[in-house]
Amino acid sequence: MSTGIRHFLLDVRQALGQLAHHRLRTALTLLGMVFGVGAVIAMLAVSEGGKRQALELIEGMGLRNLIVEARRLDADTRKEVRKYSAGLNVRDAEAIAETLAFAESWAGSRKLRTWSLFSREGQSRATVYAVSPAWFELSSLEADRGAVFTADDNRRFAQTAVLGSGAAQDLFPNGDAVGKFIKVNHLWLEVTGVLRDRQLEDNQFEGREIGGEARHIYLPLETGLARLKQQELSAELDQLKIRIAPGYEPDQAALAIDHLLNRRHGEQDDYQIVVPARLLAQHQQTQRIFTIVMSAVAGISLLVGGIGIMNIMLASVMERKSEIGLLRAIGARENDIVRQFLVEAMVIALIGALIGVLLGIVLAYAIAAFAGWAVAWSILVIVVAVAVCVGIAVGFGVYPAMSAARMDPVVALQSE
Repeated sequence: MSTGIRHFLLDVRQALGQLAHHRLRTALTLLGMVFGVGAVIAMLAVSEGGKRQALELIEGMGLRNLIVEARRLDADTRKEVRKYSAGLNVRDAEAIAETLAFAESWAGSRKLRTWSLFSREGQSRATVYAVSPAWFELSSLEADRGAVFTADDNRRFAQTAVLGSGAAQDLFPNGDAVGKFIKVNHLWLEVTGVLRDRQLEDNQFEGREIGGEARHIYLPLETGLARLKQQELSAELDQLKIRIAPGYEPDQAALAIDHLLNRRHGEQDDYQIVVPARLLAQHQQTQRIFTIVMSAVAGISLLVGGIGIMNIMLASVMERKSEIGLLRAIGARENDIVRQFLVEAMVIALIGALIGVLLGIVLAYAIAAFAGWAVAWSILVIVVAVAVCVGIAVGFGVYPAMSAARMDPVVALQSE
């Protein structure tokens, strides 16, 4: 073992002895560091969890997607609007794809009214949608078993269905659903696939409902529109997703789509455009403000902790004048005295930081339990938080350490 490491370990052992000698004072000094690091760890865990959850939620909407939604209208308003606009429909999607160069692909969706949904093994209250084949790709949905239906299935009005995992469990509790049949209202459908459950912890994002695919059932759009009864004067589509080509700004693309649809709908306000990228930006801005506020609170706690360490070290210097004088008298250099006191400050901070990490983990899970927020951990974040804590402590310990090192040995020995 090298001389430097041996001296460092001796300094650590001596520092621990000094801290143990003044347990109450040490404990009070640690509080600032404990609460500071704990707040940082909890805040960053919640922030990282929120970030990952937002990305999971927005994945279903698609960052490169634009979403056009049919507005909900009361019966009288709908009757008046239909004089000028047929509502959101497949022809709107085709016009966008043919006219606007940035539109890579599109997918439409229609929620179907159901009064009967069952199989020979069970029944379900799942929501049924008629969707175009590209809906699964644009919504980041994948088949866990079997396969989703194809464009050819859609063209030939195939009586097929794809089930969410929860709906599949309800309808077929005894085994695999693929290849079996379900009945939606009067229509029998063959199950071709079951979707993988994304297991989202939340289904709300910036006030919008997202997810829930586990309780959904999908059938081809043309099949649903042609063979299941729709509400009178309702729009053909409830929702239209449009994939934007790389290199195009979503906000500018949304303006172009709005201009086209406004003309096609006779300037009727019967649709709205949602820009997922804009929702994510709003969420990140809110999260950024939260992070700044929490960082400021944690920073104040660490600052108070640093001042506490400086205070205890100044008191320690005054109490140990004769010891410092004796060390200098037997040949200790100024650097040795400085190192000894800085190691003491580092040990105090390290103990406080480790306790703070444990407190932060407990606090983060408590917040998650009571507020329903997600948490996520990063080893790098924890290491940085501990390093910052130790750095602040050492920084505040420099002045007391320098004061001790520059003390006159004769005066120090005469202090007893």
